[in-house]
Amino acid sequence: VAQVAMGADMNQLVKALKEAQDYKGPSVVIAYTPCTAHGIKAGMNNVQAEMKRAVDAGYWILYRYDPRRDQPMTIDSKAPGMDYIDFLEGETRFASLRRTFPEHADVLFDQARTDAKKNYAHYKDQEKQK
Repeated sequence: VAQVAMGADMNQLVKALKEAQDYKGPSVVIAYTPCTAHGIKAGMNNVQAEMKRAVDAGYWILYRYDPRRDQPMTIDSKAPGMDYIDFLEGETRFASLRRTFPEHADVLFDQARTDAKKNYAHYKDQEKQK
């Protein structure tokens, strides 16, 4: 199982696909792929950069899980360094919530940021276990 984003780390994507192909059995590769429905403020010509922003903010975590290895979980993302809310506001699908229901958006965005931090910490804990 792997989670990838080509614009964030092309080498990680290729490595994940190679591992999936080499695995004897079913493999799942989940890719972050921005689309027009996301309403990327920077424009659809910047989808590769948007993938990197998603990873940098902790919205999308790059990982590979291979049960054949001694330590099956590998986190390929660095700890989030970009502000999570800045990422959300870069996409119309989230920014429109703030415009329409600002009081709800603040609560939901804060909860999403908290959840993203917890998810990253959880994955890092899994990476340390055998």
